[in-house]
Amino acid sequence: MFDQPTDAPATLGAPYEGFATIREVGPLGMIALRCAQDAPALGPALRAAAGAGLPGQRRIAVNGARAVAWMSPDELLLMLPVAEAAAALEGLSQALSGTHHLAVEVSDARCVFRIEGAKADQVLRKLCPADLDRMAADEIRRTRAAQVACAFWREGDGFTLVAFRSVAAYVRGILTNAARPGSELSG
Repeated sequence: MFDQPTDAPATLGAPYEGFATIREVGPLGMIALRCAQDAPALGPALRAAAGAGLPGQRRIAVNGARAVAWMSPDELLLMLPVAEAAAALEGLSQALSGTHHLAVEVSDARCVFRIEGAKADQVLRKLCPADLDRMAADEIRRTRAAQVACAFWREGDGFTLVAFRSVAAYVRGILTNAARPGSELSG
């Protein structure tokens, strides 16, 4: 989904080439949706807005450049091309009009990074308290990267990580530091 370079201007600089490649992805449309996940209208609303259905607990459903990620028992994160976010938000509001919900575009409040390469997992092993060996291909993890909240999932030859934009420079710094040549994990 996010493994292709974008034409968007980099807010934090060029990709970093260490033993893993770190690059910022953007812009990306994101909608935070709080709603009971057993609401009858939810599945069709998600498919219409993001082209993916309701993911299971701690899962992400990806369909091309669109995804729906489980964030908590009553929260989902929809990701799609930024140009489609406003229309998707309007469509969700209409489709869920009879259902108690809150849908908010959070595109500007999040940053997204790709960690790529054969040793991409080592970057996250240094920063996140997560057992990557047991992580399923369609699993999303909400955790911490050093001192900040984040979520990440496997994709292609690496991982995609989402954090708050207010800490984007810090996240880039810890990711690039963890990917410095010569700092690979042993054994």
